[in-house]
Amino acid sequence: MRIAMLGTRGVPATYGGFETAVEEIGRRLVERGHDVVVYGDASHPEVTSHLGMRVEHVSSVPVKQLETLSRTGLATLRTVARARPDAAFVFNAANAPYLPLLRARGIPVAVHVDGLEWRRAKWSGAGRAYYRWAEGCAVRNADAIIADAPGIAEYYADEFGVETELIRYGAPVLDRVATAPLAALGLEPGRFHLAVARFEPENHVLEIVRGYRASATALPLAVVGSAPYSADYTRAVREAAEGDDRFRLLGGVWDQELLDALYAHARAYLHGHSVGGTNPSLLRAMGAGTATIAFDVGFNREVLDEDGWWFSDAAQLATAVDAADADDALVAARGRRARERVASAFRWDDVADRYEALAVRIAAGGSVHPVARYARRADRSVSASEPALR
Repeated sequence: MRIAMLGTRGVPATYGGFETAVEEIGRRLVERGHDVVVYGDASHPEVTSHLGMRVEHVSSVPVKQLETLSRTGLATLRTVARARPDAAFVFNAANAPYLPLLRARGIPVAVHVDGLEWRRAKWSGAGRAYYRWAEGCAVRNADAIIADAPGIAEYYADEFGVETELIRYGAPVLDRVATAPLAALGLEPGRFHLAVARFEPENHVLEIVRGYRASATALPLAVVGSAPYSADYTRAVREAAEGDDRFRLLGGVWDQELLDALYAHARAYLHGHSVGGTNPSLLRAMGAGTATIAFDVGFNREVLDEDGWWFSDAAQLATAVDAADADDALVAARGRRARERVASAFRWDDVADRYEALAVRIAAGGSVHPVARYARRADRSVSASEPALR
């Protein structure tokens, strides 16, 4: 089959969960004999092929509100102007306005809708309204809707009455990871905690830093992440950490060997994400055998199978860190169970199986569109569905 993948920054994966998913799924589809083209930005202009995938670079407008839309718009135009793929996967519901163009070209299309983007603090007013509208646009114009977490699948069922394809992310199981990369950061295996997140309010990095500062732990906290469009929030995080030498604010880290060492050798992973469904950073920590202190939302409880420490504010984070420091046996047991859960429930081979089967099905004419094209959002307040997701 000829398969197109649109809506992300592309491969090689050096940014986030969508890009990692495209790389892991795409490479496996290629190994199974499919012709895969991935559209992305020009971060690696010299790369035209990656792990067997063809790589197409498209430009974008470097403005928060337009970057994804402009890049995917150009990728869509290229897709419809060239030899028709048998199926297309579009990532991010924000790209829903381009689905009618793909369908008009006769291209079956599935949309991975991601989390509830309109709940992110960086969007307000028109931006938030657009993301809520885009959810409905995706439902009414796709042949299949992909949800990466049960909570997201339930949300679309409740809001629009449509069936989704529940396809999780995967993660590697890490064993015998080298400790050498930690030395340059002054970190010792098992003697530091870790947080990995974009610096955005719904990822609760500020609460993590404030809570950690209030804890009794003597261990360092390595914080990996940044935010290109959140200068004020980044400043607040840095100010909260200022003067406390336990904090190691590392910024963005793209060295995979160093990231693996951080995930595998942290005493605990501090996870503050609250709106994104199944989160790849959480899965990586689990696959590395690291116990987790997580923000208390349904998405995180489901992924961890309730096996973690939980927090909703800085004070609870401080209590959880102290509890993790005090119980070596529980830290080890939770880390072991997390790795076992990833090995059984979050395998990239299984994810690729599901994507391949879905591509075959929509290419053969299977589609929710005859029913979903008439879907409208349920008539209730925005907040009505929120408790179920928490």
